[in-house]
Amino acid sequence: MPRNQTKYVFITGGVMSSLGKGITASALGALLENRGLKVTFVKLDPYVNVDPGTMNPLQHGEVFVTDDGAETDLDLGHYERFTSAKMTKANNFTTGQIYDSVISKERRGEYLGRTVQVIPHITDEIKESVYRACEGADIGIVEVGGTVGDIESLPFLEAIRQARLDLGEQNSVSMHVTPVPYIAAADEMKTKPTQHSVKALREIGIQPEFLVCRSERDLPEEIKKKIALFCNVDPKRVITARDADSIYEVPLLLADQGIDHELGEALNIWSRATDLSEWRRVVGRIQNPKHGVEIGIVGKYVDLTDAYKSLNEALFHAGIQNNTDVELRFVDSEELAKKGAEKLLEGCDGVLVPGGFGERGTEGKIQAIKYARENNVPFFGICLGMQLAVVEYARDVCGLKDANSIEFDEKTKNPVIHLMAEQEEVVDKGGTMRLGAYPCKLKEGSRAGEIYTADEISERHRHRFEVNNAYREKLEADGMVISGTSPDEVLVEMIELPEHPWFIGCQFHPEFKSRPTKAHPLFASYIAACLAAKGN
Repeated sequence: MPRNQTKYVFITGGVMSSLGKGITASALGALLENRGLKVTFVKLDPYVNVDPGTMNPLQHGEVFVTDDGAETDLDLGHYERFTSAKMTKANNFTTGQIYDSVISKERRGEYLGRTVQVIPHITDEIKESVYRACEGADIGIVEVGGTVGDIESLPFLEAIRQARLDLGEQNSVSMHVTPVPYIAAADEMKTKPTQHSVKALREIGIQPEFLVCRSERDLPEEIKKKIALFCNVDPKRVITARDADSIYEVPLLLADQGIDHELGEALNIWSRATDLSEWRRVVGRIQNPKHGVEIGIVGKYVDLTDAYKSLNEALFHAGIQNNTDVELRFVDSEELAKKGAEKLLEGCDGVLVPGGFGERGTEGKIQAIKYARENNVPFFGICLGMQLAVVEYARDVCGLKDANSIEFDEKTKNPVIHLMAEQEEVVDKGGTMRLGAYPCKLKEGSRAGEIYTADEISERHRHRFEVNNAYREKLEADGMVISGTSPDEVLVEMIELPEHPWFIGCQFHPEFKSRPTKAHPLFASYIAACLAAKGN
Protein backbone atom coordinates (compact mmCIF):
# COMPACT_ATOMS: atom_id res chain seq x y z
CA MET A 1 0.00 0.00 0.00
CA PRO A 2 1.19 3.59 -0.64
CA ARG A 3 2.87 5.63 2.05
CA ASN A 4 0.40 8.52 2.04
CA GLN A 5 2.73 11.16 3.47
CA THR A 6 4.74 11.06 0.22
CA LYS A 7 3.51 12.73 -2.95
CA TYR A 8 4.63 11.55 -6.37
CA VAL A 9 5.61 12.93 -9.76
CA PHE A 10 5.58 10.23 -12.45
CA ILE A 11 7.71 11.22 -15.45
CA THR A 12 7.31 9.47 -18.80
CA GLY A 13 8.66 10.14 -22.27
CA GLY A 14 7.22 9.91 -25.73
CA VAL A 15 8.19 9.52 -29.40
CA MET A 16 11.92 8.95 -28.95
CA SER A 17 14.67 8.44 -26.43
CA SER A 18 17.32 10.95 -25.28
CA LEU A 19 14.76 13.70 -24.70
CA GLY A 20 16.19 14.47 -21.28
CA LYS A 21 13.74 12.86 -18.86
CA GLY A 22 16.59 12.35 -16.40
CA ILE A 23 17.68 15.98 -16.54
CA THR A 24 14.05 17.09 -16.24
CA ALA A 25 13.57 14.91 -13.17
CA SER A 26 16.84 16.14 -11.64
CA ALA A 27 16.12 19.82 -12.29
CA LEU A 28 12.64 19.42 -10.87
CA GLY A 29 14.13 17.79 -7.78
CA ALA A 30 16.55 20.71 -7.42
CA LEU A 31 13.68 23.22 -7.49
CA LEU A 32 11.52 21.29 -5.02
CA GLU A 33 14.45 20.72 -2.65
CA ASN A 34 15.20 24.43 -2.89
CA ARG A 35 11.69 25.02 -1.55
CA GLY A 36 12.56 23.06 1.60
CA LEU A 37 11.07 19.71 0.56
CA LYS A 38 12.78 16.36 1.02
CA VAL A 39 13.09 14.78 -2.41
CA THR A 40 13.99 11.30 -3.60
CA PHE A 41 13.98 9.56 -6.97
CA VAL A 42 13.23 6.20 -8.57
CA LYS A 43 14.36 5.15 -12.04
CA LEU A 44 12.37 2.32 -13.63
CA ASP A 45 14.29 0.68 -16.49
CA PRO A 46 12.37 -1.62 -18.87
CA TYR A 47 15.32 -3.79 -19.96
CA VAL A 48 15.45 -7.39 -18.72
CA ASN A 49 19.04 -7.21 -17.44
CA VAL A 50 19.06 -7.34 -13.65
CA ASP A 51 21.29 -4.25 -13.64
CA PRO A 52 23.50 -2.37 -16.12
CA GLY A 53 26.71 -3.73 -14.58
CA THR A 54 27.47 -6.12 -17.44
CA MET A 55 26.20 -3.91 -20.27
CA ASN A 56 28.49 -2.29 -22.83
CA PRO A 57 28.95 1.45 -22.11
CA LEU A 58 28.56 2.14 -25.84
CA GLN A 59 24.98 0.86 -25.57
CA HIS A 60 23.98 2.00 -22.13
CA GLY A 61 26.39 4.70 -21.01
CA GLU A 62 28.25 4.63 -17.73
CA VAL A 63 27.35 2.51 -14.73
CA PHE A 64 26.74 4.76 -11.74
CA VAL A 65 27.72 3.23 -8.39
CA THR A 66 25.98 4.11 -5.12
CA ASP A 67 27.42 4.06 -1.60
CA ASP A 68 25.69 0.75 -0.87
CA GLY A 69 27.28 -0.90 -3.90
CA ALA A 70 24.47 -0.87 -6.45
CA GLU A 71 25.37 -0.67 -10.15
CA THR A 72 22.69 1.61 -11.53
CA ASP A 73 21.54 3.71 -14.46
CA LEU A 74 23.50 6.90 -15.16
CA ASP A 75 20.42 9.03 -14.41
CA LEU A 76 20.97 8.33 -10.71
CA GLY A 77 24.17 10.31 -11.09
CA HIS A 78 22.17 13.27 -12.34
CA TYR A 79 19.78 12.94 -9.39
CA GLU A 80 22.69 13.13 -6.94
CA ARG A 81 24.44 15.98 -8.76
CA PHE A 82 21.35 18.20 -8.79
CA THR A 83 20.15 17.49 -5.23
CA SER A 84 21.38 16.31 -1.84
CA ALA A 85 19.50 13.00 -2.20
CA LYS A 86 21.67 9.91 -1.73
CA MET A 87 20.75 7.11 -4.09
CA THR A 88 20.79 3.43 -3.08
CA LYS A 89 19.98 0.09 -4.69
CA ALA A 90 16.34 0.82 -3.79
CA ASN A 91 16.24 3.75 -6.23
CA ASN A 92 16.71 1.85 -9.50
CA PHE A 93 14.62 -1.08 -10.68
CA THR A 94 14.76 -3.03 -13.92
CA THR A 95 12.31 -5.45 -15.47
CA GLY A 96 14.82 -8.17 -14.64
CA GLN A 97 14.83 -7.27 -10.93
CA ILE A 98 11.04 -7.09 -10.74
CA TYR A 99 10.49 -10.44 -12.45
CA ASP A 100 13.29 -12.05 -10.44
CA SER A 101 11.62 -10.93 -7.21
CA VAL A 102 8.19 -12.19 -8.26
CA ILE A 103 9.54 -15.54 -9.46
CA SER A 104 11.46 -15.98 -6.19
CA LYS A 105 8.26 -15.37 -4.23
CA GLU A 106 6.41 -17.89 -6.40
CA ARG A 107 9.11 -20.50 -5.75
CA ARG A 108 8.77 -19.90 -2.00
CA GLY A 109 5.02 -20.45 -2.25
CA GLU A 110 4.06 -16.91 -1.28
CA TYR A 111 1.22 -16.73 -3.79
CA LEU A 112 -0.64 -19.67 -2.21
CA GLY A 113 -1.07 -21.63 -5.43
CA ARG A 114 -2.55 -18.76 -7.43
CA THR A 115 -1.67 -18.21 -11.08
CA VAL A 116 1.06 -15.57 -11.19
CA GLN A 117 0.27 -12.86 -13.74
CA VAL A 118 1.52 -9.48 -14.92
CA ILE A 119 -1.59 -7.96 -13.35
CA PRO A 120 -1.71 -7.89 -10.37
CA HIS A 121 1.54 -9.58 -9.32
CA ILE A 122 4.12 -7.80 -11.48
CA THR A 123 2.41 -4.44 -11.18
CA ASP A 124 2.00 -4.88 -7.41
CA GLU A 125 5.73 -5.60 -7.13
CA ILE A 126 6.53 -2.43 -9.09
CA LYS A 127 4.23 -0.30 -6.94
CA GLU A 128 5.55 -1.70 -3.68
CA SER A 129 9.14 -1.14 -4.83
CA VAL A 130 8.35 2.49 -5.64
CA TYR A 131 6.51 3.13 -2.37
CA ARG A 132 9.31 1.52 -0.35
CA ALA A 133 12.01 3.57 -2.09
CA CYS A 134 10.16 6.85 -1.51
CA GLU A 135 9.16 6.26 2.10
CA GLY A 136 10.07 9.22 4.29
CA ALA A 137 10.35 11.72 1.44
CA ASP A 138 8.00 14.62 0.83
CA ILE A 139 8.23 14.11 -2.94
CA GLY A 140 9.11 10.97 -4.88
CA ILE A 141 10.06 11.65 -8.50
CA VAL A 142 9.63 8.46 -10.51
CA GLU A 143 11.13 8.31 -13.99
CA VAL A 144 10.17 5.55 -16.44
CA GLY A 145 12.84 4.67 -18.98
CA GLY A 146 12.03 4.16 -22.64
CA THR A 147 9.08 5.69 -24.45
CA VAL A 148 5.32 5.29 -24.33
CA GLY A 149 4.35 2.59 -26.81
CA ASP A 150 7.32 0.32 -26.09
CA ILE A 151 6.12 -3.19 -25.28
CA GLU A 152 8.61 -3.57 -22.44
CA SER A 153 7.39 -0.38 -20.72
CA LEU A 154 3.75 -1.45 -20.45
CA PRO A 155 3.91 -3.13 -17.01
CA PHE A 156 5.54 -0.01 -15.54
CA LEU A 157 2.94 2.31 -17.08
CA GLU A 158 0.11 0.07 -15.90
CA ALA A 159 1.61 0.14 -12.41
CA ILE A 160 1.63 3.96 -12.55
CA ARG A 161 -2.02 3.98 -13.63
CA GLN A 162 -2.90 1.81 -10.65
CA ALA A 163 -0.70 3.79 -8.27
CA ARG A 164 -2.48 7.00 -9.12
CA LEU A 165 -5.78 5.37 -8.12
CA ASP A 166 -4.20 4.06 -4.92
CA LEU A 167 -2.76 7.45 -4.01
CA GLY A 168 -5.89 9.49 -4.54
CA GLU A 169 -6.27 13.07 -5.81
CA GLN A 170 -3.61 15.69 -5.07
CA ASN A 171 -1.06 13.03 -4.13
CA SER A 172 0.41 12.41 -7.58
CA VAL A 173 0.81 13.99 -10.98
CA SER A 174 1.84 12.68 -14.37
CA MET A 175 4.48 14.65 -16.28
CA HIS A 176 5.12 13.73 -19.92
CA VAL A 177 8.25 14.77 -21.83
CA THR A 178 7.79 15.01 -25.60
CA PRO A 179 9.47 16.66 -28.60
CA VAL A 180 8.07 19.67 -30.44
CA PRO A 181 10.30 19.77 -33.53
CA TYR A 182 10.98 22.86 -35.61
CA ILE A 183 10.78 22.17 -39.35
CA ALA A 184 13.05 24.71 -41.00
CA ALA A 185 11.68 24.19 -44.53
CA ALA A 186 8.19 25.10 -43.34
CA ASP A 187 9.40 27.54 -40.67
CA GLU A 188 6.94 25.89 -38.27
CA MET A 189 6.95 24.09 -34.94
CA LYS A 190 5.02 20.82 -35.17
CA THR A 191 2.78 19.66 -32.31
CA LYS A 192 1.61 16.35 -33.81
CA PRO A 193 4.34 14.21 -32.17
CA THR A 194 3.23 15.50 -28.78
CA GLN A 195 -0.45 15.02 -29.58
CA HIS A 196 0.08 11.40 -30.67
CA SER A 197 2.31 10.65 -27.71
CA VAL A 198 -0.25 11.96 -25.22
CA LYS A 199 -2.96 10.03 -27.05
CA ALA A 200 -0.96 6.82 -26.58
CA LEU A 201 -0.54 7.61 -22.88
CA ARG A 202 -4.24 8.32 -22.42
CA GLU A 203 -5.15 5.06 -24.18
CA ILE A 204 -3.53 3.15 -21.31
CA GLY A 205 -5.36 5.23 -18.73
CA ILE A 206 -2.89 7.99 -17.82
CA GLN A 207 -3.83 11.65 -18.35
CA PRO A 208 -0.77 13.87 -17.90
CA GLU A 209 -1.22 17.10 -15.93
CA PHE A 210 2.12 18.51 -17.12
CA LEU A 211 3.80 18.49 -20.52
CA VAL A 212 7.50 19.26 -20.81
CA CYS A 213 8.08 20.07 -24.47
CA ARG A 214 11.61 19.60 -25.74
CA SER A 215 12.49 22.01 -28.49
CA GLU A 216 15.44 23.88 -29.91
CA ARG A 217 13.62 27.16 -29.29
CA ASP A 218 10.98 28.64 -26.99
CA LEU A 219 7.38 27.68 -27.69
CA PRO A 220 5.15 30.64 -28.69
CA GLU A 221 2.02 31.07 -26.60
CA GLU A 222 -0.23 30.03 -29.48
CA ILE A 223 1.65 26.72 -29.77
CA LYS A 224 1.33 26.13 -26.01
CA LYS A 225 -2.40 26.83 -26.20
CA LYS A 226 -2.81 24.46 -29.14
CA ILE A 227 -0.97 21.67 -27.30
CA ALA A 228 -3.01 22.33 -24.15
CA LEU A 229 -6.29 22.15 -26.07
CA PHE A 230 -5.54 18.92 -27.92
CA CYS A 231 -3.91 17.22 -24.92
CA ASN A 232 -6.40 18.34 -22.26
CA VAL A 233 -3.76 20.12 -20.16
CA ASP A 234 -3.82 23.53 -18.46
CA PRO A 235 -1.82 25.96 -20.68
CA LYS A 236 0.21 27.08 -17.63
CA ARG A 237 1.41 23.50 -17.35
CA VAL A 238 2.74 23.23 -20.89
CA ILE A 239 6.41 23.90 -20.27
CA THR A 240 9.11 24.71 -22.80
CA ALA A 241 12.33 22.77 -22.30
CA ARG A 242 14.48 24.38 -24.96
CA ASP A 243 18.04 23.38 -25.72
CA ALA A 244 20.47 24.82 -23.19
CA ASP A 245 24.22 25.36 -23.37
CA SER A 246 24.59 23.58 -20.03
CA ILE A 247 22.37 21.11 -18.21
CA TYR A 248 22.80 23.27 -15.10
CA GLU A 249 20.71 25.99 -16.75
CA VAL A 250 17.66 23.72 -16.80
CA PRO A 251 16.48 24.41 -13.21
CA LEU A 252 16.49 28.14 -14.03
CA LEU A 253 14.67 27.64 -17.34
CA LEU A 254 11.96 25.56 -15.66
CA ALA A 255 11.66 27.91 -12.69
CA ASP A 256 11.20 30.91 -15.00
CA GLN A 257 8.03 29.20 -16.27
CA GLY A 258 6.74 28.51 -12.76
CA ILE A 259 6.81 24.73 -12.93
CA ASP A 260 7.61 24.35 -9.23
CA HIS A 261 4.76 26.69 -8.25
CA GLU A 262 2.32 24.80 -10.50
CA LEU A 263 3.46 21.48 -9.01
CA GLY A 264 2.83 22.83 -5.54
CA GLU A 265 -0.67 23.80 -6.59
CA ALA A 266 -1.34 20.42 -8.23
CA LEU A 267 -0.10 18.47 -5.21
CA ASN A 268 -1.53 20.85 -2.59
CA ILE A 269 1.88 21.55 -1.08
CA TRP A 270 2.75 24.61 0.96
CA SER A 271 6.44 25.47 0.83
CA ARG A 272 8.81 28.42 0.86
CA ALA A 273 9.74 30.29 -2.32
CA THR A 274 12.81 29.18 -4.23
CA ASP A 275 16.17 30.89 -3.81
CA LEU A 276 18.09 30.18 -6.99
CA SER A 277 21.10 32.40 -6.28
CA GLU A 278 23.47 29.43 -6.05
CA TRP A 279 22.28 28.03 -9.39
CA ARG A 280 22.62 31.46 -10.95
CA ARG A 281 26.19 31.67 -9.62
CA VAL A 282 26.99 28.28 -11.17
CA VAL A 283 25.50 29.21 -14.53
CA GLY A 284 27.22 32.59 -14.46
CA ARG A 285 30.61 30.96 -14.05
CA ILE A 286 29.83 28.49 -16.84
CA GLN A 287 28.87 31.30 -19.19
CA ASN A 288 31.69 33.70 -18.27
CA PRO A 289 34.84 31.77 -17.33
CA LYS A 290 38.08 33.68 -16.74
CA HIS A 291 40.42 30.89 -17.82
CA GLY A 292 40.51 27.83 -20.05
CA VAL A 293 42.24 24.44 -20.10
CA GLU A 294 42.12 21.42 -22.36
CA ILE A 295 42.17 17.93 -20.85
CA GLY A 296 43.09 14.87 -22.87
CA ILE A 297 40.92 11.92 -21.80
CA VAL A 298 42.55 8.74 -23.07
CA GLY A 299 40.09 5.85 -23.29
CA LYS A 300 38.46 3.37 -25.62
CA TYR A 301 34.87 4.66 -25.48
CA VAL A 302 35.60 7.99 -27.13
CA ASP A 303 32.66 7.81 -29.55
CA LEU A 304 30.05 8.15 -26.83
CA THR A 305 30.70 10.57 -23.99
CA ASP A 306 27.86 9.03 -21.92
CA ALA A 307 30.37 6.26 -21.18
CA TYR A 308 32.23 8.80 -19.00
CA LYS A 309 29.25 10.92 -17.95
CA SER A 310 30.13 11.40 -14.27
CA LEU A 311 33.79 11.94 -15.12
CA ASN A 312 33.00 14.65 -17.66
CA GLU A 313 30.66 16.39 -15.24
CA ALA A 314 33.22 16.24 -12.41
CA LEU A 315 35.75 17.99 -14.65
CA PHE A 316 33.18 20.66 -15.51
CA HIS A 317 32.41 21.10 -11.78
CA ALA A 318 36.12 21.63 -11.12
CA GLY A 319 36.10 24.18 -13.92
CA ILE A 320 33.21 26.02 -12.24
CA GLN A 321 35.13 26.13 -8.95
CA ASN A 322 38.28 27.38 -10.69
CA ASN A 323 36.35 29.81 -12.91
CA THR A 324 37.69 27.89 -15.91
CA ASP A 325 36.28 26.58 -19.14
CA VAL A 326 37.30 22.91 -19.33
CA GLU A 327 37.51 21.58 -22.86
CA LEU A 328 37.66 17.79 -23.21
CA ARG A 329 39.72 16.16 -25.94
CA PHE A 330 38.72 12.49 -26.21
CA VAL A 331 41.66 10.45 -27.46
CA ASP A 332 41.21 6.88 -28.69
CA SER A 333 43.84 4.84 -26.84
CA GLU A 334 44.18 2.41 -29.74
CA GLU A 335 44.91 5.30 -32.12
CA LEU A 336 47.38 6.72 -29.62
CA ALA A 337 49.26 3.41 -29.54
CA LYS A 338 49.67 3.66 -33.32
CA LYS A 339 50.38 7.38 -33.75
CA GLY A 340 52.12 8.23 -30.48
CA ALA A 341 51.26 10.33 -27.45
CA GLU A 342 53.23 13.36 -28.61
CA LYS A 343 51.06 13.71 -31.69
CA LEU A 344 47.65 13.12 -30.12
CA LEU A 345 48.21 14.82 -26.76
CA GLU A 346 50.21 17.83 -27.89
CA GLY A 347 48.70 21.01 -26.47
CA CYS A 348 46.75 19.29 -23.71
CA ASP A 349 47.10 20.99 -20.33
CA GLY A 350 46.38 17.75 -18.50
CA VAL A 351 46.04 14.02 -19.20
CA LEU A 352 43.43 11.78 -17.59
CA VAL A 353 43.09 8.01 -17.94
CA PRO A 354 39.68 6.82 -16.67
CA GLY A 355 38.43 3.44 -15.52
CA GLY A 356 37.62 0.57 -17.82
CA PHE A 357 37.84 -3.15 -18.40
CA GLY A 358 39.56 -5.41 -20.91
CA GLU A 359 42.91 -5.40 -22.69
CA ARG A 360 41.89 -3.36 -25.73
CA GLY A 361 43.66 0.00 -25.80
CA THR A 362 45.73 -0.51 -22.64
CA GLU A 363 49.13 -0.03 -24.28
CA GLY A 364 47.99 3.33 -25.65
CA LYS A 365 46.91 4.38 -22.17
CA ILE A 366 50.32 3.36 -20.81
CA GLN A 367 52.02 5.49 -23.48
CA ALA A 368 49.82 8.45 -22.46
CA ILE A 369 50.82 8.01 -18.82
CA LYS A 370 54.51 7.88 -19.70
CA TYR A 371 54.12 11.05 -21.79
CA ALA A 372 52.47 12.88 -18.88
CA ARG A 373 55.04 11.67 -16.35
CA GLU A 374 58.10 12.50 -18.44
CA ASN A 375 56.80 15.88 -19.65
CA ASN A 376 55.49 17.12 -16.29
CA VAL A 377 51.91 17.27 -17.61
CA PRO A 378 49.38 17.00 -14.75
CA PHE A 379 48.09 13.43 -14.70
CA PHE A 380 45.02 11.89 -13.10
CA GLY A 381 44.50 8.10 -13.18
CA ILE A 382 41.20 6.64 -12.02
CA CYS A 383 40.68 2.92 -11.26
CA LEU A 384 42.25 1.23 -14.30
CA GLY A 385 44.06 4.52 -14.89
CA MET A 386 45.82 4.15 -11.54
CA GLN A 387 46.63 0.49 -12.18
CA LEU A 388 48.21 1.32 -15.54
CA ALA A 389 50.19 4.15 -13.93
CA VAL A 390 51.68 1.50 -11.64
CA VAL A 391 52.41 -0.73 -14.64
CA GLU A 392 54.12 2.12 -16.50
CA TYR A 393 56.20 3.10 -13.48
CA ALA A 394 57.21 -0.51 -12.83
CA ARG A 395 58.32 -0.90 -16.45
CA ASP A 396 60.02 2.41 -17.11
CA VAL A 397 61.35 3.47 -13.70
CA CYS A 398 61.69 0.26 -11.70
CA GLY A 399 63.13 -1.67 -14.65
CA LEU A 400 60.54 -4.46 -14.62
CA LYS A 401 60.20 -4.53 -18.40
CA ASP A 402 57.41 -7.11 -18.65
CA ALA A 403 55.37 -5.71 -15.74
CA ASN A 404 51.65 -5.96 -16.38
CA SER A 405 48.24 -6.69 -14.91
CA ILE A 406 47.18 -10.31 -14.94
CA GLU A 407 43.89 -9.04 -16.37
CA PHE A 408 45.80 -8.55 -19.62
CA ASP A 409 48.66 -11.08 -19.34
CA GLU A 410 48.18 -14.03 -17.03
CA LYS A 411 51.73 -15.24 -17.75
CA THR A 412 53.60 -12.03 -16.94
CA LYS A 413 56.62 -12.58 -14.69
CA ASN A 414 55.91 -9.32 -12.88
CA PRO A 415 52.17 -9.10 -12.09
CA VAL A 416 52.24 -5.71 -10.41
CA ILE A 417 48.43 -5.72 -10.64
CA HIS A 418 46.63 -8.91 -9.65
CA LEU A 419 43.19 -10.23 -8.81
CA MET A 420 41.83 -9.39 -5.38
CA ALA A 421 41.91 -12.42 -3.09
CA GLU A 422 38.14 -12.42 -2.55
CA GLN A 423 37.59 -12.41 -6.33
CA GLU A 424 39.48 -15.63 -7.03
CA GLU A 425 36.48 -17.94 -6.61
CA VAL A 426 33.93 -15.61 -8.22
CA VAL A 427 32.18 -17.05 -11.29
CA ASP A 428 29.19 -14.75 -11.91
CA LYS A 429 30.03 -11.41 -13.54
CA GLY A 430 27.06 -9.32 -12.41
CA GLY A 431 27.24 -7.50 -9.09
CA THR A 432 30.31 -9.38 -7.85
CA MET A 433 33.07 -6.74 -7.99
CA ARG A 434 34.29 -4.70 -5.06
CA LEU A 435 31.41 -2.24 -5.15
CA GLY A 436 30.33 0.79 -3.17
CA ALA A 437 31.84 3.02 -0.50
CA TYR A 438 34.94 1.96 1.42
CA PRO A 439 37.17 3.92 3.83
CA CYS A 440 40.66 4.98 2.80
CA LYS A 441 43.47 6.06 5.15
CA LEU A 442 45.64 8.87 3.77
CA LYS A 443 49.39 9.10 4.32
CA GLU A 444 50.47 11.96 6.56
CA GLY A 445 52.22 14.70 4.58
CA SER A 446 51.03 13.39 1.22
CA ARG A 447 49.52 15.57 -1.49
CA ALA A 448 46.33 13.52 -1.20
CA GLY A 449 46.09 14.38 2.49
CA GLU A 450 46.59 18.06 1.74
CA ILE A 451 43.91 18.00 -0.97
CA TYR A 452 41.31 16.26 1.18
CA THR A 453 42.41 18.00 4.42
CA ALA A 454 41.59 14.73 6.17
CA ASP A 455 43.26 11.60 7.53
CA GLU A 456 40.53 9.23 6.36
CA ILE A 457 38.01 9.48 3.55
CA SER A 458 35.25 7.35 2.00
CA GLU A 459 34.96 6.82 -1.75
CA ARG A 460 33.09 4.51 -4.12
CA HIS A 461 34.73 1.56 -5.83
CA ARG A 462 34.07 -0.70 -8.82
CA HIS A 463 36.92 -3.12 -9.56
CA ARG A 464 38.28 -6.68 -9.28
CA PHE A 465 42.02 -6.05 -9.51
CA GLU A 466 44.46 -4.31 -7.18
CA VAL A 467 48.12 -3.42 -6.74
CA ASN A 468 50.16 -6.50 -5.87
CA ASN A 469 51.62 -5.97 -2.40
CA ALA A 470 54.71 -7.98 -3.36
CA TYR A 471 55.83 -4.95 -5.42
CA ARG A 472 54.98 -2.14 -2.99
CA GLU A 473 58.47 -1.99 -1.48
CA LYS A 474 60.09 -1.80 -4.92
CA LEU A 475 57.71 0.90 -6.14
CA GLU A 476 58.23 3.02 -3.04
CA ALA A 477 62.01 2.53 -3.08
CA ASP A 478 62.03 3.96 -6.62
CA GLY A 479 60.06 7.07 -5.70
CA MET A 480 56.35 6.26 -5.92
CA VAL A 481 54.37 7.28 -2.82
CA ILE A 482 51.49 5.08 -1.76
CA SER A 483 49.41 7.87 -0.31
CA GLY A 484 46.17 6.03 0.42
CA THR A 485 45.43 2.52 1.69
CA SER A 486 42.57 0.59 3.22
CA PRO A 487 42.53 1.16 7.00
CA ASP A 488 44.28 -2.21 7.53
CA GLU A 489 46.89 -1.17 4.92
CA VAL A 490 46.23 -4.30 2.84
CA LEU A 491 44.88 -2.54 -0.25
CA VAL A 492 46.53 0.29 -2.19
CA GLU A 493 43.92 3.00 -2.82
CA MET A 494 46.03 5.99 -3.97
CA ILE A 495 49.47 6.61 -5.48
CA GLU A 496 51.34 9.82 -6.29
CA LEU A 497 54.69 11.12 -7.50
CA PRO A 498 55.90 13.89 -5.19
CA GLU A 499 58.45 15.35 -7.62
CA HIS A 500 55.85 15.76 -10.37
CA PRO A 501 53.70 18.94 -10.63
CA TRP A 502 50.55 16.80 -10.18
CA PHE A 503 50.53 13.02 -10.66
CA ILE A 504 47.86 11.13 -8.71
CA GLY A 505 46.10 7.82 -9.21
CA CYS A 506 43.19 6.46 -7.20
CA GLN A 507 41.61 3.03 -7.21
CA PHE A 508 38.18 4.48 -6.46
CA HIS A 509 35.86 6.67 -8.56
CA PRO A 510 35.79 10.19 -7.08
CA GLU A 511 33.69 11.46 -9.97
CA PHE A 512 30.58 9.86 -8.44
CA LYS A 513 30.58 12.33 -5.54
CA SER A 514 31.19 15.61 -7.38
CA ARG A 515 28.56 18.36 -7.59
CA PRO A 516 28.24 21.56 -9.68
CA THR A 517 27.88 23.53 -6.45
CA LYS A 518 30.80 21.70 -4.78
CA ALA A 519 33.47 20.13 -6.96
CA HIS A 520 35.22 17.03 -5.70
CA PRO A 521 38.52 18.11 -4.09
CA LEU A 522 40.67 15.86 -6.29
CA PHE A 523 39.16 17.26 -9.49
CA ALA A 524 39.31 20.84 -8.20
CA SER A 525 43.00 20.43 -7.34
CA TYR A 526 43.71 18.75 -10.68
CA ILE A 527 42.21 21.56 -12.75
CA ALA A 528 44.02 24.13 -10.58
CA ALA A 529 47.28 22.27 -11.33
CA CYS A 530 46.50 22.29 -15.06
CA LEU A 531 45.97 26.03 -14.87
CA ALA A 532 49.25 26.48 -13.01
CA ALA A 533 51.12 24.35 -15.55
CA LYS A 534 49.65 26.49 -18.30
CA GLY A 535 50.87 29.62 -16.55
CA ASN A 536 47.48 31.04 -15.49
